[in-house]
Amino acid sequence: MDTPIFWAEGHPGTLDREGWTIDVTGLCENPTVFTWDDLMKMKKTIADARLTSVTRFSVRGQWGGVKVSDILQLVRPLSSARFCRFWSVKKIYDTSIPIETALQEKTLLAYEFDGEPLEEDYGGPVRGFCPYLWGYKSAKSIVKIQLMDHYVSGYWEKRGYSDDAIIVPGMVRDINDRGRLKRMSLEDCI
Repeated sequence: MDTPIFWAEGHPGTLDREGWTIDVTGLCENPTVFTWDDLMKMKKTIADARLTSVTRFSVRGQWGGVKVSDILQLVRPLSSARFCRFWSVKKIYDTSIPIETALQEKTLLAYEFDGEPLEEDYGGPVRGFCPYLWGYKSAKSIVKIQLMDHYVSGYWEKRGYSDDAIIVPGMVRDINDRGRLKRMSLEDCI
């Protein structure tokens, strides 16, 4: 991927891909723990889209994984569920997105990038991928998704980043073009 490597909560080191689980809980009829094998048996979706950081780097690729909407269909959110809260491996990093954004076509639990397994450096074995919002809403190494009726500011939001995380058009370093500065719109990212 060749993007800057950044872990707010500290790099987790090597993680057990085959033993990975994601606990989906909260306001749903069927709380479920999804194993790595469960995810691998589900329909894989490829999203050709960009991860765009609020620090102004952007990388486009073929993100492979399971649509969050497919996960939500299995757990059956209650009508009161309005937000999905994602927790990273150490449960220090969290972030929330509206359920409407989670249901969009390119919002994934991504486990590969350009056909290769997603490395821990970039949020493997499974990271959130939401090209509609700044990259801090695409939590790395997800272990829990909590469905909630209210919004909770996450790790970076509590430190001043915007809660809505709407990508602001402007200049970014395009990693696909050797870090060259380019002007990008929201449409360029999705």
